[in-house]
Amino acid sequence: MSEEIRDKILRLALQNALDHGKTQDKIVLGKILGTEPSLRTQVKEIMPTIIEIVNSVNQMSQDQVKRQIQDKFPDLLVEKPKKQEEREGLPPLEGAEQGKVVTRFPPEPNGYPHIGHAKAAIIDEEYAKMYGGKLILRFDDTNPEAERLEYYAAIKVGLDWLEVKYDRTKNTSDDIELLYKKCQEMLDGNFAYVCTCKQETISANRREMKPCKCSMGEMNQNMERWDKMFSKFKQGEAIVRFRGNMSSENTVMRDPVMFRIIETKHPLLGDKYRVWPSYDFAVAIEDSIDGVTHAFRTKEYELRNELYYTILDLLKMRKPKVMEFSRLGFEGMPVSKRILRPLIEEGKVTGYDDPRLPTLEALKRRGIRQDAIRKFVLSLGFTKADTLAPFETLESFNRKAVDPESIRLHMVKNPVPITVRDLPSSIITMPNHPTKDMGKRTVELDGSFYLELEDIEKLKPGDAIRFMGLGNVKITSQSPAEGQYIGDDLGTDIPKVHWVSHKDAQKIKILIPSQL
Repeated sequence: MSEEIRDKILRLALQNALDHGKTQDKIVLGKILGTEPSLRTQVKEIMPTIIEIVNSVNQMSQDQVKRQIQDKFPDLLVEKPKKQEEREGLPPLEGAEQGKVVTRFPPEPNGYPHIGHAKAAIIDEEYAKMYGGKLILRFDDTNPEAERLEYYAAIKVGLDWLEVKYDRTKNTSDDIELLYKKCQEMLDGNFAYVCTCKQETISANRREMKPCKCSMGEMNQNMERWDKMFSKFKQGEAIVRFRGNMSSENTVMRDPVMFRIIETKHPLLGDKYRVWPSYDFAVAIEDSIDGVTHAFRTKEYELRNELYYTILDLLKMRKPKVMEFSRLGFEGMPVSKRILRPLIEEGKVTGYDDPRLPTLEALKRRGIRQDAIRKFVLSLGFTKADTLAPFETLESFNRKAVDPESIRLHMVKNPVPITVRDLPSSIITMPNHPTKDMGKRTVELDGSFYLELEDIEKLKPGDAIRFMGLGNVKITSQSPAEGQYIGDDLGTDIPKVHWVSHKDAQKIKILIPSQL
């Protein structure tokens, strides 16, 4: 065998021992055959050398291994450049630079957060963390008719529970004066106009691809109407519309609304303002001025990208990269606020924390853990494919999170009393977990127990059953249920049952959610 091959075997053995404390001949064999395929026909010849080198390396201390590597293979001690950290299920971002990525989570405070919000917030945060960037929590609060103070708080509470960390909080309404200024620029450039048509006319023109007569007015007329929107026009009498293309195949571009009058008091600003921007106008401006580099939103907004970029182009503003992902919902669980509100108002559910709902409050009440939600969301990946997941999928992630740290207690449903005589003790000690060291608990016994009705119905006098953790009981009577303790021998054919001591019994109520 050449010295070159011998050195390669030694190198692999030392590297494996450095990484894992010891090495193995089979591991070294696999690695050398992977790097030197020509040796696959010479396994019998090289195996004794591999065993010899592995035995020699395994007798070395870690310091000796490091010294050998330093002398013979110093390149193994050079720290390799770290690869860009990737999050499970999330592909790399196009054009992303380490330390410069800014994402935003922009909920409207018009309801309690649900699983869809969780998906968006987690994706936003994971990408910010992946690139050592920042996440902005921005409340897109430009529709006073739907927004309430309690929803701002509920969203923050939900994010805290999800353990989503954001670097800055702001409200779109904070920038209302700036948004007015940008609208003025659009009007000055003749990129927008004020429309006073009835809603039915606007809808018909958009449907029939007909230009609005208001779009043909003089610029001075638009300025006068814009001024009147702040004082004279009433809600529904005037709107600012983007001058798009009424014959566009993309219906979003058919002169969409940019500003409208809403006379409802704003939850934060009261009645100080009455002219409010549409989502389409505000989101583009806000993303640009906030320094957002990558803006994620659900795929139903995909057709709105053309408008988003056109507004920023006309205003000569920086353009973020917009990316879409699928909405997330569960089978048999409504997510839409349009459906949720009537369910609550009609008393069909008890509130936003009803366990049958996909709100974060409901999931928390149901015992779903935040780390399970995160793993579930990331397992879905970043895709536009519609995601209507079975709730059992999230439950499986939750079981994996809960199982390793949960103690085991006995519970019986439909309890039936049973009396057992000749017990060897009035108190026993039981482990809190059958295989893990999670402590012990004491259980007091007085001869009275509860078994499940289903278990009792299967028994007849003379049958033996094993009370798990206690011992074997022979049934002497079925009605009333009675038995006799007969020892602790483990029999393979004795059925095992859960039991609860009458002395320690506590009534519990279990809610089993059904689909709505």
